[in-house]
Amino acid sequence: MMHIDRQNIGIAGLIGELSFEAYSWLISPILFGVKLEPANLVIGLTKAATGIQLPYTVAFAIHFLIGALGFAAVVYLVKHVSKFGYATAGITAGVALWFVAQGILAPFMGRSFMMGFGTYTQSSFVGHVGMTLLIAMIWKKLSSRQPTVFSEG
Repeated sequence: MMHIDRQNIGIAGLIGELSFEAYSWLISPILFGVKLEPANLVIGLTKAATGIQLPYTVAFAIHFLIGALGFAAVVYLVKHVSKFGYATAGITAGVALWFVAQGILAPFMGRSFMMGFGTYTQSSFVGHVGMTLLIAMIWKKLSSRQPTVFSEG
């Protein structure tokens, strides 16, 4: 069953990341007037930590993998450690990841704490929490479709 859970959370993570990118590039500019480009955070963090300037496409790929695999893993961990339901685990993971991005990582690369709580930070909140909630709900749906395994005995 553990293999099925990892597969389900992986699929949910991929769908969640694709949805996040669609939100970032298409919906956020309409709702908030800003396009979210978290690849720029990866570029800035890499430059601050190593002095290396990553190309945008490499930074985008890194963030995509972090979103699809890492964010899904955080949802999984929050659910299993806290014993929260899927939705609560997704929301909790999203708030935590949003805070890490805007409250810790952005200041590390020289931006203000939570970037002044402006429209970028507000849109980022919607994006992070929406993504992790979607991951959790897709994971729940996929897990509910698995056949019951009975042990012989």
